[in-house]
Amino acid sequence: MTSTAHSSDRLGYDPTAPLTPSGNLRRRLVVSRIAQGGAVLAAILAVAALAVVTYDVIQQGASALSLGFLIHDPPQFGGAGGGIRSDILGTAMIVVLGALMATPIGILIAIYLTEFASPRSRLGNALRLGLDLMQGVPSIVVGIFVLGLIVDVQHKDSGFAGSVALAIIMLPLIARSTQEVLRLVPTALRDASDALGVERWRAILTVILPTAVGGILTGSILAIARAAGETAPLLVADSTFGPHLTFNWFGPMPNIPVSILTASEALNPAAYARAWGAALVLLAGILLANVGARLLLARSRRRITG
Repeated sequence: MTSTAHSSDRLGYDPTAPLTPSGNLRRRLVVSRIAQGGAVLAAILAVAALAVVTYDVIQQGASALSLGFLIHDPPQFGGAGGGIRSDILGTAMIVVLGALMATPIGILIAIYLTEFASPRSRLGNALRLGLDLMQGVPSIVVGIFVLGLIVDVQHKDSGFAGSVALAIIMLPLIARSTQEVLRLVPTALRDASDALGVERWRAILTVILPTAVGGILTGSILAIARAAGETAPLLVADSTFGPHLTFNWFGPMPNIPVSILTASEALNPAAYARAWGAALVLLAGILLANVGARLLLARSRRRITG
């Protein structure tokens, strides 16, 4: 006891006493609680903003929804009645073609970065930097790029130009999400393939990709849903005002974002109601795709990690 007392006198505190927060620790706890509170408040505000927008769109657009609204074309001269059949089909064609362009390229980039590129690879680092930059490029800039690359060359708007713009937006999202899913594949599967003498490309095709296919599909769906709601690139690359679909990718093609803009600016109550209905259809499609993709992603992660 005597030596302990002398030791505590020299150290300036009693080692046997219960721990109490010091001034520095109390300050850190306060800062931590403030940061946590700010994060929770930001999340609540984001969810509240989404709820307000969703409620407003449902309230304004529900009255326009009907079976005829989905299967009929808009009137030729902007009168009452009509629907958005051509806009739905045109949007689907543009998005599908963009997905067919972006998905294989994005998956191949992710496979290279995850399975082949070393951490010091110059090409790998350049690709990672390029994906980060592409994710941060505003969609209107992508639209202007496609305008100069395709539209000015064709001398007309086209669904193909819109697909290229959406593919550029999808590409980094698909590549990054695929990278994350491939990293979840257990290293033991790769080691077992190497131990059996399986070539790397064959192991990727027969072991790694089948294991991660659910997550890759989920990431692709999220990227497609993200691009489907983009308006700026389509306004620049495919701002057609025709009410009927021509099934020609290299000509102007109706789409929901442009239809919403043109109908909302028309001095016609029927067209204004049609714009709200189209907005509700687009919002519902995006929400369903996102929710379904999140559920599929959770299932895929449980399957991969066991």
